[in-house]
Amino acid sequence: MNTSKCLVTGGAGYVGSVVAAHLLAAGHTVTVLDDLSTGHRDAVPEGARFIEGRVQEAARHLDGSYDAVLHFAACSQVGESVARPEKYWRNNVGGTLDLLDAMRAAGVRTLVFSSTAATYGQPAVVPVTEDSPTVPTNPYGASKLAVDHMIAAECAAHGLAGVSLRYFNVAGAYGRWGERHEPESHLVPLVLRTALGERPEIAVHGDDYPTPDGTCVRDYLHVADLAEAHLLALAAARPGEHLVCNLGNGNGFSVREVVETAREVTGRPIPQRAGPRRPGDPAVLVASAERAREVLGWRPRRPDLGDIIADAWEFARRTADGELP
Repeated sequence: MNTSKCLVTGGAGYVGSVVAAHLLAAGHTVTVLDDLSTGHRDAVPEGARFIEGRVQEAARHLDGSYDAVLHFAACSQVGESVARPEKYWRNNVGGTLDLLDAMRAAGVRTLVFSSTAATYGQPAVVPVTEDSPTVPTNPYGASKLAVDHMIAAECAAHGLAGVSLRYFNVAGAYGRWGERHEPESHLVPLVLRTALGERPEIAVHGDDYPTPDGTCVRDYLHVADLAEAHLLALAAARPGEHLVCNLGNGNGFSVREVVETAREVTGRPIPQRAGPRRPGDPAVLVASAERAREVLGWRPRRPDLGDIIADAWEFARRTADGELP
């Protein structure tokens, strides 16, 4: 696929806005559909058409002039999914079913889906491959896995060209686009908020795991590398096929390593305290992205943790100073 007209659902959110910016830079035409429940109107890139609305309303906006959909619209808080599972089934699964119906009716036959490593649950073997068992431990991961199955069936039955990208831990920033979640649950922005003095300390959930320093180890991927994978996935999608690819650096960093790296990047102390383990947290979660390398031709170009945190810090600092958005 050369240049195309794309609908980006959830394109006012963190990952969706960065992908939309990359699509525009590559010459694609972009429409963002977002209800702004967690996204930000000012995150929609200049040059994109914006429609405020829910993914369930995609049928009002999709027509045969579109070539592809990139689907990010979803609820994504693990804790909330445990407390309110019905919200996740209704929005993530029901909303995607409505989207697939709208795409079929409009004749739009290419879909790139924002899936997640949470589909794997607590893997017994790392690095995690796409053939690892999918045993999610919360409704959020289960809802994303259900959508993966829906897309596979749509590809087989109706010729959809579908790609599911299973992210591991996404961090960093791209120009004026970065993380602004409320509530925030991701480690890097929480550490940086502590560096800014917006939080008194960072809680380390568990320091007795079977890892080199006792804290959990995770795979961190720069959001710009993630965005580049979406453009490659758009080009690699094939009718009747459902491609699933993990996206990660293939290297793990512990919670303590993240905090120490943030201290070095920011030059600030960043107090921390040890707390109990969180239920369901695996000790190590690291991706094998060999399939993405082989099939998409993708390779992360910003694998250094210090660079990832430096970009996130620049965004966090400028946002706190009122320079962004």
